[in-house]
Amino acid sequence: MSSTAELACVYSALVLVDDDVAVTGEKISTILKAANVTVEPYWPGLFAKALEGVNVKDLITNIGSGVGAAGPAASAAAPAASAAAPAAAAKEEKKKEEEPEESDEDMGFGLFD
Repeated sequence: MSSTAELACVYSALVLVDDDVAVTGEKISTILKAANVTVEPYWPGLFAKALEGVNVKDLITNIGSGVGAAGPAASAAAPAASAAAPAAAAKEEKKKEEEPEESDEDMGFGLFD
C-alpha cells in the first residue's frame, strides 16, 4: 500500500505545483479525497514537509543538469557553466591536436612482443 500512497501523494503535489498552489498536507489530502484515493493520514503531511521550501518546478526542469547540481546556488551557476562549456571544449580539442598520442607499442606494451 505504501507505494500506491507515495505515488498518489507525489501526483497530488505535482498537481498543486502545476496550479501554482502552495503544497500543504491539507491540500494534498483534499486532492486525494477528490480522486477517491485512500492513504494513511501521515503521508500528505510527510510530503508537504519534504517539499517545504523546495521549488519543485526548478527541480523538475533541472533534473538533467548534473549530479549534485541541486539548490539555488547550483542552478544560478549553471548558466555560467553552460556558457563557458563551448570555450572549454574548443580548448580541449586544440590541446588534443597539439599532443600526439602515444601508442601501446611506443611504451613497450605491444601485443606481439
